[in-house]
Amino acid sequence: MNTQLKILSFLTIVVFSLTFAAGCGGNSNSDGQSAQTTESGLTEFEMENGIGPVDEKMELSSIDPSMAKKGEKLFETKCSACHKMGERYVGPAQGDLLERRTPEFIMNMILNPDEMVKKHPEAKKLLAQFMTPMPNQNLSREEARAVLEYFRYVDSTGTEQVSLPE
Repeated sequence: MNTQLKILSFLTIVVFSLTFAAGCGGNSNSDGQSAQTTESGLTEFEMENGIGPVDEKMELSSIDPSMAKKGEKLFETKCSACHKMGERYVGPAQGDLLERRTPEFIMNMILNPDEMVKKHPEAKKLLAQFMTPMPNQNLSREEARAVLEYFRYVDSTGTEQVSLPE
């Protein structure tokens, strides 16, 4: 009976320890903030900013016209077959994109469209609405950032053609 009491005591301590450890753990991001998941299984950050390599808020400074010009060229070659700035086409219009999405969401959609369409509720809605998945254009992070800069330029100027200072 003494052995049974020892085993029961040991199991009680193990269960208590595991319960305590689980309660003290939890997810956190690089800032040490809680990374609670939502009903979709995504963190609050992912819900707002998408799923992909951009996993923290970007610090954007003033618009870089030369980067925006690179982004304009990339948009013309990689994106314009499906997207137009001011109108719905194969995909949604991009002219007011920054009013609808965060810069991080835009970058993650460009860099990680396959996983976004599979897991993110907003990307799933877009797929259901437009019936065409966004293909992965295999842009580098730097190229995706240039496309984002082009969107920022269009948003701030209202013009689709980037004018560089002479």
